[in-house]
Amino acid sequence: MASNRHLGRIVALQTLYEFEFRNDSEGKLELDDILSRNLSRYEAAIEDKAFVSDLVKGTNEKANLLDANLQPIAPGWPISQIARIDRNILRIGLYELLYCADTVPPKVVINEAVELAKSFGSDNSSKFVNGVLGTAYRNLTEGDSDESKSGKI
Repeated sequence: MASNRHLGRIVALQTLYEFEFRNDSEGKLELDDILSRNLSRYEAAIEDKAFVSDLVKGTNEKANLLDANLQPIAPGWPISQIARIDRNILRIGLYELLYCADTVPPKVVINEAVELAKSFGSDNSSKFVNGVLGTAYRNLTEGDSDESKSGKI
């Protein structure tokens, strides 16, 4: 199942990246259309399509909230200036840390995000992603539960 989910995260990343890129350059596209096409390419390899769909749709729906929570962690890098691939990896990772903690351990989330950054990001992406998500995780687990429940995090 682990490698299956890893491939699922790759498909989620590709889907969110394409959705953001194409909407910035061409206009409005449907996320569901991109997701369906990308999932169909891996029909036999991905068993847990619901995981991928939930990850894509949840990350997209919460993108503004995720960005608002990522910005203070990386204050030297405005969200709009973070490379698109890194930004989407961070969003997926933070989404999983915040909303999938009951099914995916935080160390797995961070490790998977770092692996995505190594595969798809620049030379320093994995270190950046590790640092930002590690800080996010520490902030989430050090007494910020009231803020988390109120939607701040």
